[in-house]
Amino acid sequence: MSAPVQQPTNHRSIGGRFWVRSSKSAAENNPSKLKAYPIRPEVFESEEEIGRVQLDEIQQAAAGKDGDLVIILLGGRGAQAMYRLVGQMAESSALDALLGRLHVFTQDALAPLRMNNGLSFVRDFERLLGAAFFKKIKSFTPMRTDTDNPEDELTRYTEKLESLGGIDIFFLGLGPESGAASHLAYIKPGSGAASADIAGVISISPSILEHHINKFKVGGSTVTEADEVECRAATHIMTLGPAAILGARRIVHSIVDADTAPAKRESYRRVLDTELSEDNDTRAAQLDANPGLWLRLHPSVRSLVLPDVLAA
Repeated sequence: MSAPVQQPTNHRSIGGRFWVRSSKSAAENNPSKLKAYPIRPEVFESEEEIGRVQLDEIQQAAAGKDGDLVIILLGGRGAQAMYRLVGQMAESSALDALLGRLHVFTQDALAPLRMNNGLSFVRDFERLLGAAFFKKIKSFTPMRTDTDNPEDELTRYTEKLESLGGIDIFFLGLGPESGAASHLAYIKPGSGAASADIAGVISISPSILEHHINKFKVGGSTVTEADEVECRAATHIMTLGPAAILGARRIVHSIVDADTAPAKRESYRRVLDTELSEDNDTRAAQLDANPGLWLRLHPSVRSLVLPDVLAA
């Protein structure tokens, strides 16, 4: 079982990027010291099946732990079936005991952006999970995007996350990047994210904006012209970083949208097949060029996919 993420003690700024760092020693932050693991895809026939498995992961975590659970929600298509299922069940008392133990966090965001913008992850979670869910859970902590100081907001956010003892389940997807690279949460290639970085603020790119807007539209969100104009004016990405991912007790990874984002097939295959170097500098360069590879350094990853993700 992974240890909780370390309490942030300092920041670093490089080339316009801001990262909240953990208190681990330099030796512990050496990525070549981390064991690389294979990822074994589990193939399901429908998003609904994957949604039921994702809910089962939360229920298993609850059964194996006393007290509250901390989960990180995934934006986009990867967990929408689970959110719809949970939202329906939240209308009854079927999940009340579980929901009453949940501290729920978001993992990334574009900023500045009104919190009620149709392209905000928070608005999408409200649409899918429903009002009953948010009334019944113990707490909901989004990354605040209506701010002119994302660095301070992200520091407050990580401090609250850590005050609850770290992450029990981190739901993750995989975003395609050029050259079959990938982003994880919104950790972009070339963002300089290191294993000690819990969360960061980086400059936005046109590819991220297009990916973000497209996945919301495909997922069924109501997006007005004004929402899209405001979203395209966002300047920064706020995201959890490698230390949060590596410190989570369980990662539940999913890809269900290769039909509308076919580049994910090659990006996922590269994550599966890349041989990670034992040399620290080389491995660090691999991770920075293809952040999806951080998945390979976690000992407890469950990867849930549809058949078309593995199609040639």
